[in-house]
Amino acid sequence: MTLIRFNRPGSDVAGRRFSDIMDEFFNDALSTRQSTFAPSIDVSETEKQYIIDVEVPGMDKKDIDLNVDNNTLTISGERKFEKEEDGKQYHRVESHYGSFSRTFTLPDNADIDTINASYKNGILNITVNKSEKSMKKQIDIK
Repeated sequence: MTLIRFNRPGSDVAGRRFSDIMDEFFNDALSTRQSTFAPSIDVSETEKQYIIDVEVPGMDKKDIDLNVDNNTLTISGERKFEKEEDGKQYHRVESHYGSFSRTFTLPDNADIDTINASYKNGILNITVNKSEKSMKKQIDIK
């Protein structure tokens, strides 16, 4: 078996000038980070409800929209990059910025009239109760 060395695209450092590499790193990284933002989301369920936790640190709750239409839940908003201050140069920006929209189809047993949302410490917590008629229940045998 012959092993072939993997070369990551765009990693040919020897063929490029150092200043080009630094320009790409500092300039392109900032513009890319500003336009792509997809918050991390955890979806779980209990016996009585569905729980959706959305990580949106640094955002104000007024910048987040939550809509339900035809059993489809949409979470959208925009995380804005703070303007550069005079004399301040960024050497690395790893935070993501920009508009986002996440859409989920809720299960048939979700009661959309009971959707609640709260925002604390950068986490948007959404709960959706399951409808009473579709919950499991134990049947006693007589």
